[in-house]
Amino acid sequence: MKNFFASFLGTLAALALAVTLVVVVFFGLIMAAASFKPAEVHTVAQGSYLVFDLGANITDAPPEFDGAGPAALFGGGDAHTLQLRAVTRALREAGTDKRITGLVLLGSLEPSGYGTGFAALSEVRRAIADFKKSGKPVVAYLDFATTRDLYLAAAATDLALDPYGSLVVPGLASEPTFFAGAFERFGVGVQVTKVGEFKSYAEPFVRKDLSPENRLQMEKLLGDLWSDLRADMAQDRKITPDALQAVVDTEGVIRPESAVKAGLVDRLAYRDEVLAQLKTATGVTDVEEPFKQVRLADYVKALPAQKAHSSNEIAVIYAEGAIVDGEGKADEVGGEKFARELRALRQDDDVRAIVLRVNSPGGSATASEHIQRELRLAAEVKPVVVSMGSYAASGGYWISAYASRIYAEPTTITGSIGVVGIHFDIKKLANDLGVTFDGVKTGKYADIFTISRPKTADELAIFQGMVEWIYGEFIRKVAEGRKLDPVEVRKIAGGRVWSGREAIKLGLVDELGGLDAAILHAAEEANLGTDYKLVEFPQTQTFAEMLTMWFENVRPAEATQRGVVAQVIERVQEQAKTLQEFNDPRGVYARLPLEISVR
Repeated sequence: MKNFFASFLGTLAALALAVTLVVVVFFGLIMAAASFKPAEVHTVAQGSYLVFDLGANITDAPPEFDGAGPAALFGGGDAHTLQLRAVTRALREAGTDKRITGLVLLGSLEPSGYGTGFAALSEVRRAIADFKKSGKPVVAYLDFATTRDLYLAAAATDLALDPYGSLVVPGLASEPTFFAGAFERFGVGVQVTKVGEFKSYAEPFVRKDLSPENRLQMEKLLGDLWSDLRADMAQDRKITPDALQAVVDTEGVIRPESAVKAGLVDRLAYRDEVLAQLKTATGVTDVEEPFKQVRLADYVKALPAQKAHSSNEIAVIYAEGAIVDGEGKADEVGGEKFARELRALRQDDDVRAIVLRVNSPGGSATASEHIQRELRLAAEVKPVVVSMGSYAASGGYWISAYASRIYAEPTTITGSIGVVGIHFDIKKLANDLGVTFDGVKTGKYADIFTISRPKTADELAIFQGMVEWIYGEFIRKVAEGRKLDPVEVRKIAGGRVWSGREAIKLGLVDELGGLDAAILHAAEEANLGTDYKLVEFPQTQTFAEMLTMWFENVRPAEATQRGVVAQVIERVQEQAKTLQEFNDPRGVYARLPLEISVR
């Protein structure tokens, strides 16, 4: 017994010491964070080239953390994330900056989540075109380039491709993953209630292939998107869209010599040759010195705040990610949290107008309504304008419908006005494992939300009635907000997705344009002229706030190179994450299909 107590006390002492050390280290890092300041660029050397490293994910919303985020202490983090508006502003400012003599595009884009969609890249492309108007050269160097990379680099005045590189520009494709076979094998039951023949959100769980309706809408959507992308790239390369299509269909993965012959690139060159030419262009003769340059991310930090002293504010609030009930995570739009933020903006007299930037496939119908309610209330006291990013569909369109004006890019994916309910059960799976269920209840429908058995016909009728009611409300809201005939809305609804260009023809969108156009219109509606400053929400967190969150959510570093097995696992994980977003209290969703992943 004596030995037991000695061992027990020793264990307690060791545990107390460990806890003390953790607390000391934690508060030490917090104190360090309080004095930590990200590196700033105070000067830009005369004659510098602005270097736009495409090796990043371009998001609509500002970065979650200031500085380098977790990378400041632990590596990784947000170092490879750029905000769209920061990118476009930097490119336009550099065009008139006498210290900047040219622009360089290097690397390959790294899309992640809802970032780096084609609608966002359309805005970047226009900013590059504005830079070119200054007469300054735009140099681009590609090696293993994707369609996204070429879409931006095509505007270069000098586009070089590595002699052993290639252009991976085979056209657009979307390849959903279907789980019905796996669910059948493992005994997971799925029942669906929905309205809209094109509402394909639940297809991956109940089918093994695309439905005819889904195939039809996907072919139309991808055709529209590719038509716009092809026309833009052909225009920049001074060739015809048909000529571009010909080389795409002939090779798909286009080899260097073919790329030059087709006019898709200007020349072939090794990286060292391009760097040597940039050194000459910037007057650098020392062989050990790099060419005069400033990274775009650093240049952004050196730019002065826009109208920092104006008392008039235009709030740009970003709805980026799936819409979920409750607070949501960092990459989600939590209905309660977002509605609370909108309420604060509505009640803030300094905020003269609100611009809602939507980059979302939708999600919870309940959360979407909470957000829309606050936007309707805000619109009663100040202008509310919507800017649609790469995705603004289903719940993403639900929250947009009452805006005074809606802007979208031709390649925006929108519409999907439909509703679906998905109901899982694990009865067979559990029974196969020897697990059974039993219980008592005080009403016929007391256990209607159970997953221990399939829904009865009466229960499915209840859910179907709920879905049809919410669909009717969706139609009514779109008709009311867009001032359309409900009968006409039903014709273009049914869960069907549309490109931004088609959405204008249908009355779902007012005008083609990006976030800057939406901001200018909001300023005009609020009679502000140019006397305003922009404030963005969600706001970037301080380093100390980031550190606290980091301790709560420590994650292992991700590999930068993904093999075949890793890619398969990643796709399954993405779908599993989507399942976690099924948290509407009524089980009713206004959301895009799990995958309209345009590759």
